[in-house]
Amino acid sequence: MAKKLNTSDKQQDKKSKAGKKLTGEQAQPEVEKENAAEEAQEEEPVEEVKEPTAEEKLAELQDKYLRLSAEYDNFRKRTLKEKIDLQKGANESLLEALLPVADDFDRALQSVDEAKDIKAVKEGLKLISGKFNGFLTQQGIKEIDAVHKKFDTDLHEAITKIPAPQKKLKGKVVDVIQKGYYLNERVLRYSRVVIGE
Repeated sequence: MAKKLNTSDKQQDKKSKAGKKLTGEQAQPEVEKENAAEEAQEEEPVEEVKEPTAEEKLAELQDKYLRLSAEYDNFRKRTLKEKIDLQKGANESLLEALLPVADDFDRALQSVDEAKDIKAVKEGLKLISGKFNGFLTQQGIKEIDAVHKKFDTDLHEAITKIPAPQKKLKGKVVDVIQKGYYLNERVLRYSRVVIGE
């Protein structure tokens, strides 16, 4: 019996060794696969990332600078052109609004030669003047009232001084040579005036 036990023990040992060999054999292909993968990675050429030299960096920066400079120059030219076009457009609408007044002046000049009634000519000129003043008011232009007002260097430009015809006109505007105008409460043109002394 002892022999049978020994034989069965030996058989079990053989079986367990065979089982171990099988698991070892199964594990061997996995190890081989891992080794093959590692070898494949080693065989692939590893590309080294080269650090750019100082000359290459300088060339790249110069290129960026030139491009930026060209873009800015193009932007500046484009905005200047747009600004000029905008100003031309603004003047266009203003001049278009003035054309009816110019037409009225042409008609008045034609009728002056043929007119026999001077009152009709005067009335026509007054109508044109009123129409023109209405146009100026629409554009925000207002006349500077200067006659008999105290001389103000912010509004008036003195042409000359004359003896004041009355005592109360000393230091005041006696006569207006050229009218002054406001444009939206800002002086567009100063009044040229004569001051009483």
